[in-house]
Amino acid sequence: MAKIRNLAACALNRLQKESQLEIPEARIEIRALLRHALGDASPAWLIAHGEDTIGEETRHHFELLLQRRMQGEPVAHILGQREFYGREFAVTPDTLIPRPDTETLVEVALGKIPQAKEFHILDLGTGSGAVAISIALERPHASIVAVDRSHPALVVAQNNGTRLGANNVRFIESDWFSALNNQSFDLIVSNPPYIAQDDIHLQQGDLRFEPLSALASGADGLADIRRISASARRYLNPQGWLMMEHGYNQADKVAEILHQDQYHNIMTIADLAGHGRVTMGQKD
Repeated sequence: MAKIRNLAACALNRLQKESQLEIPEARIEIRALLRHALGDASPAWLIAHGEDTIGEETRHHFELLLQRRMQGEPVAHILGQREFYGREFAVTPDTLIPRPDTETLVEVALGKIPQAKEFHILDLGTGSGAVAISIALERPHASIVAVDRSHPALVVAQNNGTRLGANNVRFIESDWFSALNNQSFDLIVSNPPYIAQDDIHLQQGDLRFEPLSALASGADGLADIRRISASARRYLNPQGWLMMEHGYNQADKVAEILHQDQYHNIMTIADLAGHGRVTMGQKD
């Protein structure tokens, strides 16, 4: 029987060589898989019990999980969940896997939402519901509508909302604004598709396992951002904000789109890596 620490070190070496992941990222993934194999052990338990030996059944379970990851399957799909903004969200192949970059969108949105005042928010393309639910739980006085055109994704989002107690979110099946009729909002947020449809990264890594419709958007990746920008003013209250996540090198183009659609006070907020990640504009 192997010690937990030795098993983790061996698995890290194998995964890093097979997947070409950077060592810090590979280490995080190995720990997540090992904790799952050990019955969802806490990170602290894993550190404290590194010298413990692992039973054959548990070792075999871990090996199966590791093999799935080495074949390219995302850890979020293997475990069925992903942490986002300090909470665990269920994910499936029907949803985009929530990423740390998108926490910037949540932070920027929270900066515009009053702490204890009624405020109406729309989340376009909610996927797993990570953005809408995170905002809802941080601002319980706000009212959030979360839409997605994918019914399977909405089921995941609704289940996440129920499990996490986000009672101030309403989920609607809608292709962007199509099912919203005459509703209006103080803030519209979106993490839309923004990768060019012929980008080679779509055939690499975790992206191969995620819904293409949640990733790719036209020849330059900006087709859905243009569509959202052009339509959002109709659904925004006076002085309302539109904010959208985008690629690390798209900030200037997104700002120009908002300018052409007559938004004001346009600005871009950087993510933790220093890349322009969220661009927003205000209706007059």
